[in-house]
Amino acid sequence: MTPITPDLADLLSWCVGVAFGRFDLRLATGEREIPPEPEPFDPLPARNPGTRPDDTFVKPILVDDPGHPDDLTAAVGAILEQVGFPMTSADLRDWLSREFFPAHLARYSKSRRKAPIYWPLATPSARYTLWLYYPALTRDTFYRALHDHLTPKIQYEERQLADLTQRAGASPTLSQRRDLAAQDAFVTELRAFRDEVSRIAPLWNPNLNDGVILNFAPLWRLVPHQKPWQKECRAGWNKLAAGDYDWAHWAMHLYPARVVAKCADDRSLAIAHDLEKVFWTGTPDGKWQPRDLEPAALTALIEERTSPAVEKALEILLDTPIAPATSARVKKAAKPPADRAESRPARRRRKADQQGDLTFNDQKT
Repeated sequence: MTPITPDLADLLSWCVGVAFGRFDLRLATGEREIPPEPEPFDPLPARNPGTRPDDTFVKPILVDDPGHPDDLTAAVGAILEQVGFPMTSADLRDWLSREFFPAHLARYSKSRRKAPIYWPLATPSARYTLWLYYPALTRDTFYRALHDHLTPKIQYEERQLADLTQRAGASPTLSQRRDLAAQDAFVTELRAFRDEVSRIAPLWNPNLNDGVILNFAPLWRLVPHQKPWQKECRAGWNKLAAGDYDWAHWAMHLYPARVVAKCADDRSLAIAHDLEKVFWTGTPDGKWQPRDLEPAALTALIEERTSPAVEKALEILLDTPIAPATSARVKKAAKPPADRAESRPARRRRKADQQGDLTFNDQKT
């Protein structure tokens, strides 16, 4: 296995940025001239000099899915080849799946502010991951993920399961039972993941001004493989529901009745939601006082900001129980029928084979 040194981790982080269209590979290959060092009093550039000059090549969604055109590992591997640092696909995929996000989170954190820009949403076993690029999020992100990635992936894996079932026939071997159990568990996991994404899609409305934590908070169920980060995002979600972040666009989007009513009592909230002139007026002595607003006018303001579709989606999300944690291990195959006697050496080999498979999968979790 290739050892991941700090320098190599830095290179891999840059390669991930190139894969998403953030950083410009041409600066490393010589196809684009490196910008000159700015003078001390030069105006700040519109973009980081190391990034692409426009968003033409931005990839909002990549996946951890071998063989897929948007596979993150394949994209990073191709970039490494171009800059002269080839790495085996297995090592690279393992590092991106296990180690990259914690390292990325640490890299993009300062003081108590955590702002990762590459987001891994995955099944509990992390056998399948959607990677989202935070600056490119839109209201349609999850509909695109469902249409372009998850639905075709599930259909493919269901065909694989049907093929395995047909080939196994009525009397599958131990190895076939093991493969069937693993594939069935994977398909079940993918379907549950799709259902979670489907619940998020109708209420998803990102606003970068709210910050990373609040934008990620509604997605906390989709990061079961990143427990510390999931805990932080879940705490943010709970605080959002409790009214601790009513200044945020997300609060107005999900809880308009509560937030609009608060704007009548809290001028800072009214300013945050562009309702200051509606609820507040200045006095001759330079102070502020609330306006007298008719109940019908308040109701109209709330209705203008209320979406029945979002209300329904939020209700469904809150009423859906959290899926129990699943193990990434492959289930043990059933014992052979009693009428199929095994010799002692054969039984020892079978048990050793089972133990070897479980040990291998333990290393993957």
